[in-house]
Amino acid sequence: MEEREEQELIRLAVRGDAVALSLLMQQHYSFLMKYLIKVTLNPTLAEDVTQETMIKCIEKIHLYNGKAKFSSWLITIATNLYIDDLRKKKREQNWQEQEQSLRKMRWQATQHQEDWPLVLDALGGLSEDVRLPIILKHYYGYSYDEIAEIMQLAAGTVKSRIHNGLKSLRKELSPDDRS
Repeated sequence: MEEREEQELIRLAVRGDAVALSLLMQQHYSFLMKYLIKVTLNPTLAEDVTQETMIKCIEKIHLYNGKAKFSSWLITIATNLYIDDLRKKKREQNWQEQEQSLRKMRWQATQHQEDWPLVLDALGGLSEDVRLPIILKHYYGYSYDEIAEIMQLAAGTVKSRIHNGLKSLRKELSPDDRS
């Protein structure tokens, strides 16, 4: 497609012309798909991210400012969606590993006839960024400022995480809420 023709389609699409937007999407689909196949090395994932990119483009076409080529704008969207997907999968994997480790610790405790306090189950349900400051404060006696320094956070953030985490633990451990 010629540069001027593409610019006219973009102009119309930004103004809400669905046909122009559809033509733009059709003309860039295979380009984007080929890019994502190279990036992901997974045709199924590449197709998923391509489709997500097209949806995002449709939703955000009014934000396209023309400073970069349209194809570059699409690549930026696609790359960010792919990176977000990688981060999500990494978080899910970390959560699964944490759950597996918790089950193993519980099993080992029962094998050695040791108590497994309910609080450890409840702590295991908290995210690491909340669990860590609670453990540092209430099990090891560190001050908010010391925890902030250890975790490289603002003291207010540490206080907030501990407060909200303890609130969540109280709710989890409350005999009224458990069945």
